[in-house]
Amino acid sequence: MGGSVGGWGIRAISFAKQFVVVLYTARMEPTRILVVDDDPSVRRMLTEYLSAHGYEVREAASGAAMRAELERGTPAVVLLDIGLPGEDGLSLARYLRERHDVGIIMVTGAGDVVDRVAGLEVGADDYIAKPFDPRELRARLKSVLRRLAAKPEKKSAATAKVSVGRCFLDMKSRTLSDAKGHEIPITAMEFELLRALVQHPNQVLSRDQLLTMTRNREWEPFDRSIDIRITRLRRKLEDDPAHPRAIKTVRGAGYMFIPKDK
Repeated sequence: MGGSVGGWGIRAISFAKQFVVVLYTARMEPTRILVVDDDPSVRRMLTEYLSAHGYEVREAASGAAMRAELERGTPAVVLLDIGLPGEDGLSLARYLRERHDVGIIMVTGAGDVVDRVAGLEVGADDYIAKPFDPRELRARLKSVLRRLAAKPEKKSAATAKVSVGRCFLDMKSRTLSDAKGHEIPITAMEFELLRALVQHPNQVLSRDQLLTMTRNREWEPFDRSIDIRITRLRRKLEDDPAHPRAIKTVRGAGYMFIPKDK
């Protein structure tokens, strides 16, 4: 890669590793960033570049160091290396997702579809393929932060359990259970997708709309992540997943949630 940004060769950001960008949204300084990577040259490059653009940047070389930094102060954004020794980035992202209301941007190799899907599985909002121009990363950070800031605040009065197929979705506890009350495992992405459908009953939602509603990520051509999630949800929700009644496919348009009583 040629060219330079702020005095650095763009080649410097053709990382041998992958990153997850985790954005914190609740009651936090909007410009604080925590860079979590075991490569000091990568941490230094990101710190210098982002600091030059007005961000307050902190560094950590491991999951333990990340937790220590979080104790000192909550960042607005965490850049998280997937290939950390010990706890990998996906494990740390899952840890963060379970404990914080966060947005996530995953940075992957151009052809790493599996990693993109894995990132979506733990709740990623977006991804960016490497090698990339740091200006694009900064633009995506700004875009996601702007969309998160524009999100309407969650209503305090949470809806009670909603009947979805043969299951019940608890909007407050973010859990799915069967008719006997047994909890059914559901990922963060699956919950967000199901909530978006339930909140728009009898309304066709396109893949573009669902991606934006669930993880604030614009749809890209040939993106099949929504289809994958719908298929998995149907296995959990439907008596006959091959002939779904709760989540209907509207050919050429998208998907629609059909409440039982209607």
